[in-house]
Formats: sequence, C-alpha cells, structure tokens
Amino acid sequence: MASIDLAARLARLTLELCRISSPITQEGPIADHVERWARRHFKPEEVFRVGHTLLLGRLEDARPTVALIGHLDTVPPHPSDAGREARIEGERVFGLGASDMKGGLAVMMALAEDLRRDTLPVNLAFLFYEREEGAYAESGLIPLFEKRPDLAKVRFGIAMEPTDSVVQVGCVGSMQVTVRFTGRSAHSARPWQGENAIHKAGPFLTELLGRQRVEVNVAGFPFYEVINATLAKGGRARNVIPEAFELNLNYRFAPGKSIEQAKADVLALVDGRAEVEFIDASPSGPVVAGNPLYQQLMALTGLPAASKQAWTDVARFGEWGVDAVNFGPGETAQAHQANESAPIAPLADAYEKLAAFLKGAS
Repeated sequence: MASIDLAARLARLTLELCRISSPITQEGPIADHVERWARRHFKPEEVFRVGHTLLLGRLEDARPTVALIGHLDTVPPHPSDAGREARIEGERVFGLGASDMKGGLAVMMALAEDLRRDTLPVNLAFLFYEREEGAYAESGLIPLFEKRPDLAKVRFGIAMEPTDSVVQVGCVGSMQVTVRFTGRSAHSARPWQGENAIHKAGPFLTELLGRQRVEVNVAGFPFYEVINATLAKGGRARNVIPEAFELNLNYRFAPGKSIEQAKADVLALVDGRAEVEFIDASPSGPVVAGNPLYQQLMALTGLPAASKQAWTDVARFGEWGVDAVNFGPGETAQAHQANESAPIAPLADAYEKLAAFLKGAS
C-alpha cells in the first residue's frame, strides 16, 4: 500500500500543474515551469527543449533506455468550468487535465526527483511534449524527433495516459473521412424536380446503424474496429431540397492494419455512392508483448494488461521503431470531462509500481 505522505505529495504536485492553464497551443507557461524544475534536477546537458517540448536525460548509455512520456497540453476548458478553480476535495484532485494527464506528469516528476538515475539498471529519460490533443501532423513530438533522431534508441516507452492503473498495449488507429452525397436542389413543394442529397444518404446511414463492431485479436488482446458518423452537414433553407449532404466518418482500426488498408475499407463501405475525402489519419500502435522490458514490467509489478481501445502516441513511437505501452494513474472516464478529476491513491500506486520496475529491470 502506497504511503499517505507520498499520496499527499503527488496530489499537491498534480494540483500545482492543474493550476497552470495549458490548453492545446498554449503550453508555453507549463513548459517553462517544467524546464525550471528540470534545471534543478538534471545536468545542463540533460535538458533539451524544442518549442514547448522537453527531453530530459541522456540517450547515449550502455544500459537499455526506458522513457517516461507525458503531454503537457489539455483540451480547451469546458464552458461550465468557467470560474471553477483547481482544488483538492476528499480523495480527489479536481482541475482540467487532472486525469489526462497532469497526474501522470506529477508521477514522472516525482520519480525524476527521487530515483538515483545513475544507479538504475536501465537508463531513464523523460519526455514532456506539446500538442497531443490535436491533429496527428501537428504534435510537438515531430520537431523533437527531427532534432533528436537518436530517440529511436529508446528500448521501451511508457506513455502516462490515463489507463485506470492498467497497462494498455497497442492502440487503434483513427481516420477522419468526409463522405459527400450530391443531389439537385428544388423547391420543397416540388421535390420531384430535384434530388434530395440527405435522402440519398439514408441507405448508407441505415447500414451504419446496423453495423456491428469487428473484434480483431492481436497477440491475445482484443481490439474492436468501429466506424461511426460523428458529424453531419447539409441543407441551406427550410424550403429547399438539399443538393449536398456531408458526413464525417471516424474509423477506428486494429493494430496491424495499415492506413492504406483502412482507406480501402472505407472505400469498400461507401461503394461509389458518394464522394470520399480522407481528412486525417493516425496509424495504429503495435502490441509489444514480446519486448523484454514489457515482460519485466508485468512480472515486477503484477499489473493487469489490456488492449487500448483508443489512439495514443504509442502509435507514433511504433512508427519510429520504439516499443511503447500506455500506463497512467488517471481515470479514462474523466478525460475531457467538465469538472475533471483524478483519484489520489492511484497516483502513489503508479509511482511505486514504476519505481519497482525501474529498479528491478535489466
């Protein structure tokens, strides 16, 4: 059982981070805060910053390198949170980003302060980065990797995303697609003179309504492929037959499926009934069950493992040849919620599990 003092310390640190507003594109103040902290705990040559992204530690080491990874940004604040301050109430820390993922950042910082990195059996590095909550191509990890391609030397990464204290392997890919149905406008009193684009989409929407999730088993972990209409736009007046109707489809696809294969799935589903425009695509993340450091993490901590039915940057690290998993103390159900909060006890539990792994791995 984690100590009360440790839990209280991590709660205070999480609260401190929550009080630094850092919605996506506004990460400067929190990056400055982390850099000031880092310069007290790392050698000058171990602090590397690009924009509002920091790499702490060194990558040249005979020991295998383990990286703890956390994003500094949050989603924009919920309107109902206006005037609501970050705070500790009972056994929870409240504040935007508490679960996603400033509690995880607090654990990273405490581990960096407490562990003798030079005596560990692994080489320990830390990544604090900007722009995770946006488009795939705008992540703060991209300019960092351009400046530091030696990041590919990392043998094992742990993304401190909220996972309810479960090690989550892999991740589903995500694709945003515009499907555009076209018709011909007319007066709504004489619809036979036009072609209703919204009505044309009806059979397709009916197919989506009846579509079941597809389970894909990868290395013993179930992932679910799902495709959903998430936005709709069409029509220009109440008395006009619409000549255009657009749907946004979000396709989540399993590890092992390429973006090109996922695009082919969408084209097969639409089957020529509408125009298709691929807007954004993020690759799936590999399941790294064969990685020796992953196996040691599980053996040394006794943590449960599950599949990641969402997208995270373990996919991006996989593209760079770096094996990574998700593990953090936050609650998945709290991510992106109004009046977001995180339970305090799991902060200390995550700290102790990671400390046991880092001290015992080889």
